[in-house]
Amino acid sequence: MEVIVVLGSPNFPDGTLGPIALDRLQGCLSIFDPQKHKILCTGGFGAHFNTSPVAHANYLKNYLIEKGVTSAAFLPLALSSNTVEDAVMSLSILKKHEYKNLLILTSEYHLARVEFIFSEILKDFYLNFKAVTHHSMDDLLEPLIQHENLAMEQLISNGLYY
Repeated sequence: MEVIVVLGSPNFPDGTLGPIALDRLQGCLSIFDPQKHKILCTGGFGAHFNTSPVAHANYLKNYLIEKGVTSAAFLPLALSSNTVEDAVMSLSILKKHEYKNLLILTSEYHLARVEFIFSEILKDFYLNFKAVTHHSMDDLLEPLIQHENLAMEQLISNGLYY
């Protein structure tokens, strides 16, 4: 059994999922097989991605359930507020289960940092990574790419603390 770890991204204050989250969820649905996969959704609260009263991971899970995924397919939610916490909280959840094969699902612009972080924190797992593209928002990606470049520079300069 492989665990698909769906990384969170911004939603609107009313809980409506943003386009990045929707693309990642479509990526999950395109590969999910109930005979082969469990799903672990990440995302709690934070001024930069979720100011609603409900954890972001709940919105991800509810969307997937609305699309036909059964609740039995889900591991507990990782109520994280950033990418390092995604990995740390996923590790905490995964330690309580016997799953060692992971497919980390994120966005193309985010992939390098996710690989860097998850490969360190979940080094005892078999990791695969899948990145979705966001064709419908090419004009909005530049600030995200700049953020990722800066975040990677900081990780390389300062190291990964968790």
